[in-house]
Amino acid sequence: MEEKACKHLKKFPRLNPDGIQENVSVADLIDQTFLAYNAGRLREGCQLVSRKMLPGNGLVGMSLTGALTPAGLGRSAIIPLIQGGYVDWIIATGANLYHDLHFGLDLHLHSGSPFVDDIKLRDKGVIRIYDVLFDYDVLLDTDAFVRQAIQAPEFQAAMGTDEFHYKLGRYVHEREKKMGLPTQSILSAAYQAAVPVFTSSPGDSSIGMNVAAMALRDSKFAFDVTRDVNQTASIVHWAKINKLNSSVILVGGGSPKNFMLQTEPQIQEVMGIPETGHDYFFQMTDARPDTGGLSGATPSEAVSWGKINPENLPDCVVAYLDATVGLPVLTAYCLSRTAKRPSKRLYEKRDETLEALRAAYFKHGTVEKIQRPQH
Repeated sequence: MEEKACKHLKKFPRLNPDGIQENVSVADLIDQTFLAYNAGRLREGCQLVSRKMLPGNGLVGMSLTGALTPAGLGRSAIIPLIQGGYVDWIIATGANLYHDLHFGLDLHLHSGSPFVDDIKLRDKGVIRIYDVLFDYDVLLDTDAFVRQAIQAPEFQAAMGTDEFHYKLGRYVHEREKKMGLPTQSILSAAYQAAVPVFTSSPGDSSIGMNVAAMALRDSKFAFDVTRDVNQTASIVHWAKINKLNSSVILVGGGSPKNFMLQTEPQIQEVMGIPETGHDYFFQMTDARPDTGGLSGATPSEAVSWGKINPENLPDCVVAYLDATVGLPVLTAYCLSRTAKRPSKRLYEKRDETLEALRAAYFKHGTVEKIQRPQH
């Protein structure tokens, strides 16, 4: 009986790590000691990204949810992923991109404490995001920057959020250069690398609030969310027709997570284009499936929607942990274990990928093209 059990377990590595040594690298620490529970899932996720997502020039999309940029994770963890060519397209909450602007404008945020008197902070004009503190003027200065930018002629039209963020990123980049700063903003880094950045709920942030206010002043700018739905689907479709893997890294959940995963149902269910789902999937989350917080997003459940290729289900990993812990670890691991890749500059291919999707839709789709009356 004991011999059979041992024989059965031979395919599993023995859990008997060596003691942690001085000056161990982050990547070695993960490979050697993150062996069980959510540490084990984080190791599996890091190895999945490094060994399967990134090789072969595959496309990697990243969704960002939760107050990550106010905590400095934009500059510390996300910008290195963009600059290293490890992330090819991004979907983020508008709040993450709004607070990202503070860094590009050299406005100051401070590491504080969650155990403070919020009434006193209010009286002193101090804003708190858990243990991150900053002056109320940081918001006012950022608002003024957004409003000034969107008054430019190039913004006086409807456009997808990727186009909006690309143009806004150029303004941020120019401001950084004028102040003699290194790249400190995600939008600036994405602009330089032509990495498309989308927002799934553009009205749900201070950027959207400023856009709405300017509409009352007869601004002609508007978000084209329909283009966003098709544009994100076109990126995945473009990867598949070019024989590239399509992988997703989901940092947190929420709307960006769903917006990234719905690309496959958009291709398969709505457009009727034959497809099998994303190839690789890694999510860091503290949500639970039984409360609806991970609705449609656990790997096995996502398979039922056509979001994930069922053949690759073993290569889908969920680590239930705080993204402020997991994301810096993932970045350090990628930088240590995987060579940097040139940016695919997908933003510059946006019209090409969309037209390819349109052609496939008319070839495979069940809905006829709408015939408009001739004038």
